[in-house]
Order: sequence, then C-alpha cells, then structure tokens
Amino acid sequence: MTAAASSGETLWSRCGGCATLLYRKRLRRNLDVCPECGLHARLAAPERVSQLVDPSSFQPLPDRAVEVDPIDFVDVLPYPHRLTAARIDTGLPEAVLCGAATIGGFRCGLAVMDFRFLGGSLGCAVGELITRTAEQALEAGLPLILVTASGGARMQEGALSLMQMATVSQAIAALREAGLLTVSVLTDPTYGGVAASFATNTDLVLAESGARMGFAGPRVIRQVTGRNLPEGFQTAEFLLRHGQVDMVVPRHALRARLATLLAAVGADRPAGRSGAPVPSRPADPAPDLARAPAPDAWETVRLARHPGRPTTLDYLESAFDGFTELHGDRLGGDCPAVVGGVARLDGRHLIVIGHQKGHTTAELAARNFGMATPAGHRKALRLMRLAARLGLPVVTLVDTPGADPGVDAEEHGQAAAIAENILTLSVLPTPVVTVVTGEGGSGGALALAVADRVLMLQHAVYSVISPEGCAAILWPGRTAAPQAARALRLTAPDLCRLGVVDEVVPEPVGSAADDPEATARAVRQAVLANLLPLLDVPTATLVQRRRRRFRRFGAARAGVRAGLR
Repeated sequence: MTAAASSGETLWSRCGGCATLLYRKRLRRNLDVCPECGLHARLAAPERVSQLVDPSSFQPLPDRAVEVDPIDFVDVLPYPHRLTAARIDTGLPEAVLCGAATIGGFRCGLAVMDFRFLGGSLGCAVGELITRTAEQALEAGLPLILVTASGGARMQEGALSLMQMATVSQAIAALREAGLLTVSVLTDPTYGGVAASFATNTDLVLAESGARMGFAGPRVIRQVTGRNLPEGFQTAEFLLRHGQVDMVVPRHALRARLATLLAAVGADRPAGRSGAPVPSRPADPAPDLARAPAPDAWETVRLARHPGRPTTLDYLESAFDGFTELHGDRLGGDCPAVVGGVARLDGRHLIVIGHQKGHTTAELAARNFGMATPAGHRKALRLMRLAARLGLPVVTLVDTPGADPGVDAEEHGQAAAIAENILTLSVLPTPVVTVVTGEGGSGGALALAVADRVLMLQHAVYSVISPEGCAAILWPGRTAAPQAARALRLTAPDLCRLGVVDEVVPEPVGSAADDPEATARAVRQAVLANLLPLLDVPTATLVQRRRRRFRRFGAARAGVRAGLR
C-alpha cells in the first residue's frame, strides 16, 4: 500500500495492487489486506507480532543486538552508516524481532523478520538473535515459529553472513532432535540465504497468501537466463503446486492455523520439558590461522575461475586411490554439476562429493558450469545419508559460482534442497572434511561445506556473493567488481583470519592450473592430515564440535575474529 498525498495521507492509503483508495482504519481492521483485490501489504515486525500472538503475551528476547562490522565493508557508504539509518527508519535495533509468546494459549518461541531493515538481510546479529531464540525455546521445551521476510544474506558482512545459514539451521536441528515443533511462515518476500536455510528446513512451512519465496530472485533469473518467467512464478500458490510448502494461509487465518498446529503438539508437552541438553556457549577457537598476507582479491578471483584448474573428477583420478561414481537423486534427476560416489584414500573407504565444472566450453556447458540443480543437491544428500548408514567419512570438494538460478531449479525446490543439505550435514554422524578448490559461491557452496574441517586452496575464493553481483547492487555498476572483491574479504588468508576456514592448502608456483599433479598431492596430504584425527572422535562429540564450529560465527564473536584492520 502507498500513502495518499497531502493532508489525507494519514487517513487514506492507495492499494499497490488495484490502486483503490482505502480508508486507513478500515484497512487496519482488515489486517492490511486490500478488501477489493486481496493484496497482502508488507507488515513491520511489531505489527506482525501484534496480529499473531495473544494480547500482551509477547516477551522480547533479553539479548541485545550486537553491532558488528566484521570486514570494514564500504560501498558508496560505510556499513555502520547504513545500520544507523536503518535503526532510525524502523525503530528496531536489527532486522528481526525475537522473543516468546502465546498463540491460542500455547507458548512458543517467536522470531519475526522485518524487511524494512536493510531488506531483512541475514547478518551476524540477526543470526545470533534467531539462534538465541531457538536455544531458549529448546531450554524451555517450546515450539519455535519463524516468520521470514528477507532478501537474503547480508553482503556487507561477507562470508560471515553466509555462515549464519548454517548457524541458525543447526539451532533448528537441535529442536527437531528434541521432538519440538518448528514452523516457518513465509511472507513476502523470502529469498536467498534465508530461503535456503531456516525458512525451509523447519518441520512445517506455511506461506501467507501473496508471499514469494525462492533462492534466486526474478531479476537475477531473468538476467542469467534471458527467459521470461511464467505467470505467478515463485508465489505462494506456485510453491504449493510444486510441493514446496505445506499450505497457503490468508493473513486473517494465520493466527488460528498456528494455534491449531501448536495445539496438536502442545497437549502432551508441558512447559519446561526438553528432550536434549541446552547447548553451552563454546569457547573461542584456538588461533590456528594462516598468517600469510592476502593476495590481491580480484587476481585471486581470476585464478579461482581459470579453466585449467583441476576439477573434482581430476582430483578423484589423481588424489584418491579409486572411485566408483553413483548417480541420481532417486527423485527423477541426475545433475551433471555434482558428482559423487565411493572412493578410497590411503586404504580407507569414504564418500566423495563435489561440484564438477570442466576445462573446455563444451564441458562447462554440459556440466552447467558447476551450478547444481535441486537434483544435484538431492543426489549429494542421498550420498551423505548413505555415508551415515555405512559409517563412512565424507569429503566434499567445492567449486561452484553458486547454485543454479534457473526457472526449472526454482520449480523443483532449489531453496529447500540446499536447506536440507545444510541441516543434514549439521547432524551427520560421521566425519566431514571440505576442500574449497576453486570458487565457493554462496549457498550453493555451503550446501557441501558444513564440515568438521574446512580447507581452502591458496588461490580459491569463498563468498556470500560474486564480486560482480555485489558491485551491481551496491556500486554504480558491475565495473566495480575488483573493488567489491577486495571489500568482501573472500581470499583464503582473509577467511582463515575470520575463522571460516581452518587451513590453507598451498598451490604450486603460479596456481593449481600450472601443475595439477602437485596440487592433487597437496590436496591428498591435507585431507589425510585433517581426516585421520577425526576418525577416532566419538560420534556425539563429533557432531557437538561441528555445531560449536558454526555457533561461533554469531555476532558476539564476530568482532573478535575479524582482525583485518
């Protein structure tokens, strides 16, 4: 809705759908839904809470939003200036309002995102607040309801914002293990890293009428594919037809529907009961970081994308002792951008999964440039679960510009496929070692990289968004990509200092493309050195440590890890 002009602006609003001029009080009584065309206007988080919960029942989370600027990001404005402006405009400290409340008399944890605050973007503080809400719900034995409205991960916090997808997903996993209901309510819009993590990895996913959800937004899809999008693309009704949500609920029925769902699990679950211990706050990691000065970020991006770099199939032939490829997601697809199967390393069997690009234009096109479709992510998921059943460790090789942003990928549930991989890796009862061998692009990379140990080749990159994409959004144009690359802190030494990466694997003089065999030997040695100690760790300890690894990416520790000044 848009306010009418001049003196009547506080009394009247014009519908953004049918352009009808509506009496503001009548619109409020109708929960900001146009009575003429049914358009659901976007709500601020406080308004949403007021509509959903029982009167006077909301108790805000006592934790305060910590202001962080972990990579000193500057585009046309310094990041702290953008935060200050958002706080003034919204009256909120961050892009989410968290706490506990009752809905229909049933207690629950509640986190409601606010799109007005930097597009509802997921940064360290937002991830920390939602995670703390989930942890408190676990401690109290309460269900958790998440109301999402977001454009995705917050670019201004670099790879640390990407890590929040895993951090919050792990908190969701703990609730699921305890038998506590988790519900997400998708509102308009829910995109990017939020869609590909906690918005779609809850037990139930509801969509408000008129909501849109997807991994890639319509503008990005049009730019990448050059295709016109089908009518109703990514809308709630579209999502329902394609099996990505449990139900579509009009706003006036949301509270009653949530109360019904809470009642279904609340009758036999008294407050305070919890099926799992409350995760303790982990100690800060030991300072085992790469000390080498970071190379020029843009030059590193170019080296990471070099077509001569070894691919996953190259490593499987040279760094491993044998490989048997397994195909298909068992749901109707076999994505060529993801390869995986059973391999041997130093006499030990393991599952290896990786993105596959190619060296020639024809190979790259045939492999979709290493951009996994939902079938690719589900194939990886099937192999992860196979590894768990067989007690085999998992090694993943990451080299992708990002997940496939196409129409077909959205129709087949790209966001949910990535979210399920993140969730599964968070609790996988077997060791996981990841090597970022080339490009580590956004959620498509993280879908294979929630690991016990994350290694990174010297001239690889790992980022929340491509430099070109970042420049197109935050600078005057894509020509600022080199500047964006430097601002994103996406090189291996930078990410070691941030704690995202555990070890830098050296490359030969020049780069991996100049001596693939030497690179393969270095990868083999690094994987063995990091995997072997994990084989003796008890399963419960292994999973707990993995969770602690990603828990430490919360806002409370972002400033401590930065060390980039």
